[in-house]
Amino acid sequence: MTSDRDERLATPGLVMPEATGSRRMAWAAVPREVTARIEQVLGSPVAGAFSQPGGFSEGLAARVHLANGKRVFIKAASSLVAPAVANFHRREIAVSQRLPAEAPTPRLLDAYDDGTWVVLVFEEIPGRLPAQPWQPDELDRVLTAVTDMAEVLTPSPMDEAILSKPRLGGWLEIAADAATRAKVEKLSPWAAHHLDELVALEHNASLVGSTLLHGDLYPFNIMLTADRVFVVDWPHAWVGPRHCDAVTLLSSASLSGVDPQPIAERHALIRDLDPVHVNEVLALQAGFLLRVAAVAGPAADRNLVAMMTALGLASLRWLGQRM
Repeated sequence: MTSDRDERLATPGLVMPEATGSRRMAWAAVPREVTARIEQVLGSPVAGAFSQPGGFSEGLAARVHLANGKRVFIKAASSLVAPAVANFHRREIAVSQRLPAEAPTPRLLDAYDDGTWVVLVFEEIPGRLPAQPWQPDELDRVLTAVTDMAEVLTPSPMDEAILSKPRLGGWLEIAADAATRAKVEKLSPWAAHHLDELVALEHNASLVGSTLLHGDLYPFNIMLTADRVFVVDWPHAWVGPRHCDAVTLLSSASLSGVDPQPIAERHALIRDLDPVHVNEVLALQAGFLLRVAAVAGPAADRNLVAMMTALGLASLRWLGQRM
C-alpha cells in the first residue's frame, strides 16, 4: 500500500514542539485571598514560588519553597477563568487520592475546592522532564516504569465512575463534517486518502481491559530523578487494555527520530498483541488529537494546538508504516 501520498507521511521537520502552554499563571498573579488560604493549608508562609515548564494546563503550576524549609508542588486554577482546567483538577484530586502507594506518582498532600478555585498540593519531585529528543537510556527507563506501572494498576484500584472517558477517537466526526475534514486534509494528506481505513479502525476498536491507564502519557507528563520515574497529571485516567499507555508513549518517539516499531516488538506490553490492537490505539490517538487541532478556534492556546498536531501526525506516521 505505497504511493506518493504515503511518502508524505515522513513529514520532514516534524519535531516535538515546546512542551509548555502559553497561559501559565505566576504566583504573584493569584489573588491574595487564595494564596492566604493555600498558606493556611500548608501551615507556613510561602518564601518563594517558581513557575514550571512542561504541560499545558492554564493556571498555576509552581514549585513552592515554604518559610519552614519544606518544599511542595502546587497546581491551581479558577473555574471562572479556566473552567475546563478546574474540572480536570477536581478529577485529578479524586484520582490522586485513590492511587496506591506503589504507583510511580507524586503523593497528593492536600487539596481544596472553594467552588471557584481548585488547588492541589503535591510532594515536590526533585527531578526534571525527559530530554527531548528522547535519549535512548531515558526512553528505556521510562518504558520499564510503564511496564511496572501496568502491573501495579491491574486490576484498577478505583471505581470507573470517578474517571473520565478515554480521550480517543475522532475519525467518525471528521468524516461526517466537510469543513473539519478539509482542515485535517491540510494537516495530513495521507489521512485524507486513508480516511475509510481510519474510520474502520476506530469503529471496530476494542478498549476492553482492567488496567488503570494514565491516558495522556507523553514526555511532558513524566519526571525523572536520579533513580526513579514519576508519572504526573492524572485527570484523564481511564480503565482499559494494559498496552495503551506504552503505545501512547512510543508514538511520540518518532518526533525524536526514533523508530518505535523495533522497540514495540520487544516491549512486554506490546510484543505478543494482535497487531491490529496497536493500530487501533494509534488511529484513536491520531483521530482525537487531529480533530481537536482542526476545530481549535483563534482563542485556543497555540502551543497546545501545535503539540496536539505534532503528536497526532506522529501517531499517523507509525500507523502508516505498520499498515
